[in-house]
Amino acid sequence: MQTTQFRNFLHLHWTKIVFTFVLLLSPVLTEAQNLIHHDSKKVHFGILLGFNSSRFDVVHSDDFILHDTIKQVISPNTPGFNLGIVSNFKVTRRLDIRVIPTLIFAEKILRITEFRADGDKVVDKTIESVYLDLPIGIKYKSDRFYDNFRFYVMAGGKLDYDLASNSKKRKATDVVKLGRYDYSAEVGFGFEFYFPLFIFSPEIKLSQGINNVHVPTPNLQYSDVLDKLRSRTITISLQFEG
Repeated sequence: MQTTQFRNFLHLHWTKIVFTFVLLLSPVLTEAQNLIHHDSKKVHFGILLGFNSSRFDVVHSDDFILHDTIKQVISPNTPGFNLGIVSNFKVTRRLDIRVIPTLIFAEKILRITEFRADGDKVVDKTIESVYLDLPIGIKYKSDRFYDNFRFYVMAGGKLDYDLASNSKKRKATDVVKLGRYDYSAEVGFGFEFYFPLFIFSPEIKLSQGINNVHVPTPNLQYSDVLDKLRSRTITISLQFEG
């Protein structure tokens, strides 16, 4: 019902939304070209502020069907935030290489449904992480529109080092153990708005984990029902570059 109401709202008010968006951007799009010498820079820097929504892709172990107390394990999306430093290296007029060391504050939830005599019980187990994120990506960008706006797409990979990993602690928690390293592939797109003193770039990016971060541990309650855990994250970031 809520989805239908939202669609009806967009259908009735889309012209107002578009008009408001254009009105907000009009100072950028109608002024003389901003940062006219910026495109000739070989290297430039900036900062990144982001919001992420992350979860695990869960693959159950072969022992899962033999377990008499756990019915299901899933991982819903949970929010977090990012703080990074942008380093941009120009390759050609349209192609850049970007390195953005980032601190990512995130938490993931394992939602376990347990069999109980009085009915199923849902238990949420939270795994908090602080990642040192080391991504490298290729950015392909369009020409400027109206001299002060452009569109771009990006793709790359990253290495995450989990500063809060419990994988080497002898006294483990009652959740699971995770490896310290996570490798991911990334794709995304964004926009660049050129202002007189800086570039403002909103970006949306999807990261998909490649390796299995689950460390099987026999003495942990939930570890034996899990085979693989791979991270998946959607990030919306705001980048300010000079």
